Amino acid sequence: MSAEKTSTTAQDEHAVENPEAAAAAVTAVDPRLLVQEQGLAGYLGEFKRKMKAGELGSLPVILGLIVICVVFQSLNSAFLSAENLSNITITMVGTGMISVGIVFVLLLGEIDLSVGSVSGASSAIAAVLAVNQGWPEWAAVIFAIAAGAAIGAAHGFFFAVLGAPAFAVTLAGLLFWLGFMLQTLGENGTINLDSDGFIGQLTTYHFTDVAAAYGLAAVVTALFFITSFLGNRRRESVGIPFRPLSDTLLRTVLLGVVSFAAAIMYNQYKGLPLATVIFLVFLVATDFVLRRTSYGRKVFALGGSVEASRRAGINVTAVRISVFAISGGFAAIGGLFLASKIASANQSAGTGDLLMNAIAAAVIGGTSLFGGRGRTWNALLGVLVIVSIQYGLQLESIAEPVKYMITAGVLLTTVVIDSITRKTQKTAGRA
Repeated sequence: MSAEKTSTTAQDEHAVENPEAAAAAVTAVDPRLLVQEQGLAGYLGEFKRKMKAGELGSLPVILGLIVICVVFQSLNSAFLSAENLSNITITMVGTGMISVGIVFVLLLGEIDLSVGSVSGASSAIAAVLAVNQGWPEWAAVIFAIAAGAAIGAAHGFFFAVLGAPAFAVTLAGLLFWLGFMLQTLGENGTINLDSDGFIGQLTTYHFTDVAAAYGLAAVVTALFFITSFLGNRRRESVGIPFRPLSDTLLRTVLLGVVSFAAAIMYNQYKGLPLATVIFLVFLVATDFVLRRTSYGRKVFALGGSVEASRRAGINVTAVRISVFAISGGFAAIGGLFLASKIASANQSAGTGDLLMNAIAAAVIGGTSLFGGRGRTWNALLGVLVIVSIQYGLQLESIAEPVKYMITAGVLLTTVVIDSITRKTQKTAGRA
């Protein structure tokens, strides 16, 4: 009994001797979390801190987009026309879908060189089943996407289970699935698709009613406000720092301005494109998966440290295989949109600069080549940069070789910025 009293007395004395330290241990909060409660001043301070630490985020690519628009609009007034902007947002979907899958792979610090060939092979599978075999187009599409995911999972098996380097595995996949596509298409090398069919309308269908574009803008803006507001209420209820209502309103207004400006632009041409709507839905869904689910946290953890993830109980093999399956599935989806654009599956599908553009879009958008940092929205920003440059140069009748060199220069600049920011973060102790 005396021993218990002595222990209790010692604890009480310790609590009395260090009340401030004990209180600090309980109430200590990451200063970065308090930024949201400090309003504009807090965000300005946070912005300065991030710039000093090399955390540039999407700032470089957004500034790049602004420069691209200013330069090409000054050279040709048609660049920012409703028709040209609508065509850009439709053309970007095929490559953008492939780039979304690439983002998942890059988050692991790996690479998938097979996505171009997989996209071509998947479009060939869908064309053969729909045209030659008489399948309903929707069934052929589902089968083709499943085939793409299975191909990606096979690549992931060789990498995650057998230990072969992802670079070598996917390089072999690039060659194998290219040959498979050529074999599937047969001697003619081209299978024409019904432009009014399911696949054909992926990139040609527009919601011509002006209410569609305005309605989508209103729904997006309203959902953003509701989810932000309810999220802040939940954070407030458990005593976690939350965004002030003024901050949520400001963000909602900015999103509303952008959304309704896009709606006005679409309605000045043919209306809201189906392709753009589908792309946005996939971006929202994949962003939710990465940022709001345990699976997404596992992907980021793996990109940070494989060994630490393994010790934390993460099934490293399963996550790796699933990521490559996602990459293959999105390659197939992108291939279908590219086939829809030309209303056919042919021998050039998945070749040329498609692979380079898909990877470049993810990297240019802000996804790190070194793993652990990125969002699927980066694919949208990156592919916007690439396609905008292509359309701008096309309006100026610039030769194809120059287009390649300019795109390569943009990619190199982005990689250099990524490397420099990583070094800056290490210096600041944040990497």
